[in-house]
Amino acid sequence: MQLGNRLSGKVAIVTGAASGIGFETALLFAREDAKVVCADLNDKGANETVQKITSLFGKLDIMFNNAGIMHPKDDHALNTEEKIWDLTMDINVKGVWFGCKHAIIAMRKSGGGSIINTASFVALMGAATPQLAYTASKGAVLAMTRELAMVHARENIRFNSLCPGPIRTPLLMDFLNTEEKKQRRLVHVPQGRFGEAIEQANGALFLASDESSFVTGTDFRVDGGLSSAYVTPEGEPTGPVPKNFADLV
Repeated sequence: MQLGNRLSGKVAIVTGAASGIGFETALLFAREDAKVVCADLNDKGANETVQKITSLFGKLDIMFNNAGIMHPKDDHALNTEEKIWDLTMDINVKGVWFGCKHAIIAMRKSGGGSIINTASFVALMGAATPQLAYTASKGAVLAMTRELAMVHARENIRFNSLCPGPIRTPLLMDFLNTEEKKQRRLVHVPQGRFGEAIEQANGALFLASDESSFVTGTDFRVDGGLSSAYVTPEGEPTGPVPKNFADLV
């Protein structure tokens, strides 16, 4: 497949790159001529990744804080255990903070960059299917991203949140482990289907590239229209479902 050059000369870190959105994004960034480091999002891993970027590539242009969890025991306020809450916050919020912190240090040296944090449509809307720790963690990511965007705007460091709708990834499919649970979600999606990881990767590519150079502090929604819907359309979904990039190479 012909390679592009939308990220030519740029260095990117993608966390949670082993599967789902992170996997597709890492492939897509590389396809667009970026040097990509695939990382796990934790304190030790973040420090090691920054050191590796600095020693091998000399700069950092793009940070995609994508790694996160949705624990199967995450429930409403009365049922969610404290250890589940703490684990979710440590990974989904503290992990993003560490990623941003170390990326800022590196980007100051290279004159700026783009930091993309994966949030979720559930941070923008209320849901009657409780997953309180996850929802609260993604709300924190939105708020943190907006503040960082304002604080670092004059340093040419852009911050944006990617807000996926329901995506056909192992993370969500493991959580929605029955057909009933899946349909409970799909009934609210105007396009009538789960999104694909490659569709999120394309959104991340736009935010990472110079095409979005005047975009910062946004909640970038790639959700099939879910967050804009009051009543969804009738009828069966039509149109092609995009293939994952991995299936094409």
